[in-house]
Amino acid sequence: MPLDARLKSRLRLRDLDMLMAVAQSGSMAKAANRLSISQPAISKSISEMEHTLGVKLFDRVVKGVEPTRYGRALLKWAAAVFDDLRRGVEEIEFLADPTAGELRIGVAEPMQGGFIPKVIDRVTRQHPRISVEVWPVSQWTAQLRELRARNVDLQVGRLMQTQNENDLHTEVLFNDRAFVVASPHHRVAKRRRIELADLVDELWSLPPAATTVAGQMIADAFRGLGLDLPKRSVFTPSIQVHCGLLATGRYLAVFPGSLLQFGLQHMPIKVLPVRWPTMDLPVGVTVLKQRTLSPVAQLFIEHAREVAKLLKRPKSAAQ
Repeated sequence: MPLDARLKSRLRLRDLDMLMAVAQSGSMAKAANRLSISQPAISKSISEMEHTLGVKLFDRVVKGVEPTRYGRALLKWAAAVFDDLRRGVEEIEFLADPTAGELRIGVAEPMQGGFIPKVIDRVTRQHPRISVEVWPVSQWTAQLRELRARNVDLQVGRLMQTQNENDLHTEVLFNDRAFVVASPHHRVAKRRRIELADLVDELWSLPPAATTVAGQMIADAFRGLGLDLPKRSVFTPSIQVHCGLLATGRYLAVFPGSLLQFGLQHMPIKVLPVRWPTMDLPVGVTVLKQRTLSPVAQLFIEHAREVAKLLKRPKSAAQ
C-alpha cells in the first residue's frame, strides 16, 4: 500500500496530538497524565506511528524521551496540521458571522505606538467583534521565531534585506522616513539649518544598532558622514523611554514619520531641519508562504494598505 494511503487509513489527529504531548512533556507518563489517558495507550500510538512511517520517532534518554530528527520533522508538520484545522474552523465561523474573529500580530517597535493602533482602530470600528492580540517583538530573529512557530498570524514592521527567505512572503506597505526630533524647548530647536556633525556632542536616545533595524540604519547614517555614534547616548528599543527623555528638553531622538503622524501627533515634538542621508525604511507585512491567511488576517492587511496611503511627510524636515 502506498505511503499516502497508509497515512490516511492509519494516522489520526489523535495520534498527532499524543505525539506533540510526548514531545512537549519529554515523557510518555507525563503526556498520559496531561491527556488523561493510560501510558500504554500513548506507547501503542507512538509505536503504531513508527511502524506506519518506518522510522523511529523518539529516543530514550535519562529523563524520559526526546524526538529523533524524524520525530522533529513530523512534529513541525503536526503543528501545521492543527494550525490549518484551526484556521478552517475560524473561516467557517467568519463566514457565518463576518463581524467576528481573532487575529494575532507580531509587531516591532515603533509600529506599536503609531501605525498598528491606527490600523486596529480602523478595523475594529467597522468590525467591533474582532479580537486582536498584539505581540511586541523587537529583534528580527525573535520576530521570525514567533512567526514560524505560528504563535502569530503575521508580522508587521521594518523589513530587512535578508527577508527574502524561501518560507516567507513579504509585502511592502510604505517607506517610512526617519527624522531627528527634539522637544520644542531643546536648545537647538529654533535653528533653521543643522548639520548632523553639530549634534554629535548632544544627548541622544537611540535604538540599539546591534539588535534593531532602525538602530543599524542610524549608525550607518552617522558613519556615512564620517561620524561616530554620539557617545552621550541612551540605547533602547522602547518608544516610551525615548519620549520620556525627549520630554526633559535635553535629549534628541530619531523617529519615523508614521510614529510622528499616527502616535505622537499630540505630543510637543519638533522635527529638526537636519541634513543627513535619506533614510526611507520599508515597512511591511510578513507571513509564511505555506500558511493560509485567515479572513480576519486578510481584512487586517487590506486596512493596513489603506492606512499606509494616509501617511504625510512631517513639516520642518530638511531636504
